[in-house]
Amino acid sequence: MQRAQAILQSAAAFLPDWMISVGVLCLAVACALFIHKIALALAERAVGPRRSIPVQILEATTGPTRLALCLAAVALVVPLAPLDDQLRSAIAHLFVVATIALVAWILIRAVDMTAARYLQRYRADIEENFLARKHVTQVRVFKRVTDTLIIIIAVSTALMTFNSVKQYGVSLFASAGAAGLVVGLAARPLLSNLIAGVQIAVTQPMRIEDAVIIENEWGWIEDIASTYVVVRLWDWRRMVVPLSYFIEKPFQNWTREAASLIGSVMLYVDYSADVPRIRKWLEQAVRDSKLWDGAVVNLQVVDTNATTMELRALVSARNAPQAWDLRCEIREKLIAFLQKEMHWALPRQRGDLLMRNEPSSARTGRPEQRVGAI
Repeated sequence: MQRAQAILQSAAAFLPDWMISVGVLCLAVACALFIHKIALALAERAVGPRRSIPVQILEATTGPTRLALCLAAVALVVPLAPLDDQLRSAIAHLFVVATIALVAWILIRAVDMTAARYLQRYRADIEENFLARKHVTQVRVFKRVTDTLIIIIAVSTALMTFNSVKQYGVSLFASAGAAGLVVGLAARPLLSNLIAGVQIAVTQPMRIEDAVIIENEWGWIEDIASTYVVVRLWDWRRMVVPLSYFIEKPFQNWTREAASLIGSVMLYVDYSADVPRIRKWLEQAVRDSKLWDGAVVNLQVVDTNATTMELRALVSARNAPQAWDLRCEIREKLIAFLQKEMHWALPRQRGDLLMRNEPSSARTGRPEQRVGAI
């Protein structure tokens, strides 16, 4: 320490104080970064495999440890630098703000590592992954809410270290009344979405990768942020929805309790159609399909009108995409079956025809009408 002071005093005879101070601080930061790089390389070599837990911890804490080492180096050399009182006070203030940021950074990284470590016990790459998606949703929402609170507290604490901001804040809170009302109204959307995020994490109306219908759009829950939800639509578009939407408005969740769904296929046929034969063919066609889950297959006459009968085929599948594909497959095969095996059962237009063998007396008055196919 005494030798370093002697070197600085000898350099002061040739260089201005500000240049010496900047050089000392830059040299301290450079030495800290160099030492950190060497220490990190040695630590990674010592802990073993690349994807081991200690290596992951080292990678996650690289930024905070680098900043901490730089702050420690600056704190050691500041007493040696030829600084005036005003500049020394500014550097000390900056050091306090950096320390607050370092603490917030460490807390955020700790929350992230804890969440990642907790989610490692659940597998999301299997078909029945409801438990995994439940915990992923809860952990992600709580993690982002916690990160947001940490950042807000850190920024507030850092701002309160400035006298001007501190006095303004005190006067603002002292005035209360209208100022407090304005601040509350301005923060209402943010607070409502944060509270909605906590409600969603606890009550689980939807989870990550749930199939939902929102605003007549079908897609999957791709991401749940602290204030909004990203829905991946079926055509790869992204719909961004506020979190409060899922608390205040109704929406469809197709995978709330299970992924299996029943799909319907509507078909119009002539009154001459052989419904039992179509039902038997449908059951066999569905059994031959790889998309059917083996649960539901049914055919019913659900409606009639003046010219046709309306048939509804119900088929079930393991999830929403497979249910859609199965519906399209069965609809196509039903039409092909009717065209090939039962073409007379396809819908036809009908009209009234006057039969030629009617007696002449009947033709002089109002003719009797008989219905036949055109």
